[in-house]
Amino acid sequence: MGANLDWGNLGFAYVRTPYRYVSDFKDGKWDEGRLTGEDKIVMSECAGVLQYAQTCFEGLKAYTTADGKIVTFRPDLNAERMENSAKRLEMPVFPKERFLEAVDKVVAANRDYVPPYGSGATLYIRPFMFGSSEVIGVKPAKEYQFRMFCTPVGPYFKEGVRPIVIRVSDFDRAAPRGTGHIKAGLNYAMSLHAIVDAHNNGFEENMYLDPATRTYVEETGGANFIFITKDGKLVTPLSDSILPSITRRSICYVAEHYLGLKVEHRKVKFEEVKDFAECGLCGTAAVISPVGIINDHGKEIKLPSGMKKMGEITKKLYDTLTGIQMGKIEAPEGWIREIK
Repeated sequence: MGANLDWGNLGFAYVRTPYRYVSDFKDGKWDEGRLTGEDKIVMSECAGVLQYAQTCFEGLKAYTTADGKIVTFRPDLNAERMENSAKRLEMPVFPKERFLEAVDKVVAANRDYVPPYGSGATLYIRPFMFGSSEVIGVKPAKEYQFRMFCTPVGPYFKEGVRPIVIRVSDFDRAAPRGTGHIKAGLNYAMSLHAIVDAHNNGFEENMYLDPATRTYVEETGGANFIFITKDGKLVTPLSDSILPSITRRSICYVAEHYLGLKVEHRKVKFEEVKDFAECGLCGTAAVISPVGIINDHGKEIKLPSGMKKMGEITKKLYDTLTGIQMGKIEAPEGWIREIK
């Protein structure tokens, strides 16, 4: 019995679902956690998250596979990445096994909101944690709340996958030894002006260069880059400031082990970009967004793959990874977690 939603016309927006998971950290330990129907949060005006942005989050999806199972994709990596984010922000770690248990509980409790196979829609899961106790001096909070909600979302590309036009940004995404490698809310807050400015100028995303020298490619505001060389190699930028995308890591594995491609994870000089055959942005929401043109302050770098469709190898990577997620292609061991 599914929820009464028009699955084929869902946008990428919040839809309230019946249940979410909540656990509180107090007196040095997490409580046992609970499912709740209450979607409102009440906290002090002086809460650490409101004063000093002490918060981190994750994003993953649940799917209905071709054979009717409800599954999540590599949630263990989301749990590990959130552990790293919490440590960097002086927040208590929410244990990996409890994170996975919360995913299972939230998806199972809201299973009527998992879109059917073939609809193009998925159930987006948002775990997050924040400092909830009062903080007026600049220091970590003493109490925290971990929450996880889910919302059905439509396909990222409602009109079908199409290449986008991006620009080289004059803004820096992260400091050289800052927080670019963790999923902190503060990273996304500082990216908002840059993305709004890009949209106002007719571009769909920003290409951020390394803040120290501005000669190497890093990532966009919310996705890692992948490049395909003219001789068919997959290249992904290496940097301590890049968020370790689970989608990117999965694409690299698929490229090597399913498609037999050579994979290079290395520093990528911006001056190399003009010589690549294909370019894409990868992340949970869209899996891969193909890039057709990169605008460098008025000078256009036109990828040979063009503006009409995904490049040939990018399309193979996209089809293979989504095939694994949807149960049409056998997954590597441990990648798929079934929700009972």
